Amino acid sequence: MPIQASDELALVYRPNLAASRARRAIDISAAAILLVLALPIIAAACLLTWMEDGSPVLFSQRRVGRFERTFTIYKVRTMRKSLCQDVRSPKDDADPRVTTFGRFLRKTSVDELPQLFNVLRGDMSLVGPRPEMPFITYNYERWQHLRHLIAPGITCIWQATCRSRIPLEDPKATALDIDYIRRASPALDGALLVRTFLSVVLQRGAY
Repeated sequence: MPIQASDELALVYRPNLAASRARRAIDISAAAILLVLALPIIAAACLLTWMEDGSPVLFSQRRVGRFERTFTIYKVRTMRKSLCQDVRSPKDDADPRVTTFGRFLRKTSVDELPQLFNVLRGDMSLVGPRPEMPFITYNYERWQHLRHLIAPGITCIWQATCRSRIPLEDPKATALDIDYIRRASPALDGALLVRTFLSVVLQRGAY
């Protein structure tokens, strides 16, 4: 059941310093290994993006992170460079803003790989609520800001289960983020990473 505004004080969040350090160590180690493996793929994606629509090949945008601090997120660009603005993301592969090769990148989630840099920098974690643009979080209900208690992630419950059915700014999606914060554990993170990997391989829920 989605959390209501009256439930906003129901979440008691007590960060565990030891667990936070262990989580950060895992993030750094895993992101470093994945980035080394992904660099040839990122390089090829950037080259093909440049061949279709020129430079820049990377897309950067301000997003809201932990404790409402903004940071710059990185992706391989999938939209035409003249249309890359702070606007809502495409909702389907028929969106005219998306390039031909960009549709492939979004379908395979290859465009998300540069976010491993964000994980290494400490802006993001492997698992956590997906970061939104400031103009979207500005219109949140008060309780929805609870999702900013932890670092945003490359994947989350919403990303792994219902990204194609529920918009990220929908309170139902935020309720999933709050549920994750309540239940966060290495086991849950591992399960979400596996489920996300399978979704990418099977191209489920991406557009």
